[in-house]
Amino acid sequence: MVTKTDSTQIVTTPKLQEHVQPSFKRWLKHCFYFSNTRRYFKSADLKKIAVAVQHAEQGHVGEIQVVIEGHLPCLQAYRQNTRKRAEQLFAELGVWDTKHNSGVLLYLNLCEKQVELVFDRGLQQATEQEVWNSICQNLVQQFGQHQYDEAVIQAISSVGKLLQQFYAEKEIDQINELPNEPIILD
Repeated sequence: MVTKTDSTQIVTTPKLQEHVQPSFKRWLKHCFYFSNTRRYFKSADLKKIAVAVQHAEQGHVGEIQVVIEGHLPCLQAYRQNTRKRAEQLFAELGVWDTKHNSGVLLYLNLCEKQVELVFDRGLQQATEQEVWNSICQNLVQQFGQHQYDEAVIQAISSVGKLLQQFYAEKEIDQINELPNEPIILD
């Protein structure tokens, strides 16, 4: 059960079903998608992504969590799009529960070929939406050129620079609140 705190907007299961148009076509696409994340990301690539997260988190209190998902779960694909899934994972993985409200979730859905960035409320006032959109667009563009690990590493670096700008004055805790390794959901 996910709870809501004063400092974070958490999306719970009832909220996930509010604004998404049910789609039989999306359900079919995700249920019959052959999930093979290893085709896109080898184990060496995942290690490079973990190192990139570690480097991007240095010098500030921001936290980055990378989730790579092959497809939406079949039970959720009819009523849930990638944005709602990213928000659900943001809550379930505790990215919202960082000490300084500094969590960012970088979500990749390989079936839809979509990228979602979900960031904590502490960052909403710090940056414009266009900055986040630019990071996503660059990542999708590099994916189109089959530069999968480079695209993710560059996006992580960009997010790290944004976190450095906003959280540079904060007291630096050396505690890593979220794992650096990307989470693979097939």
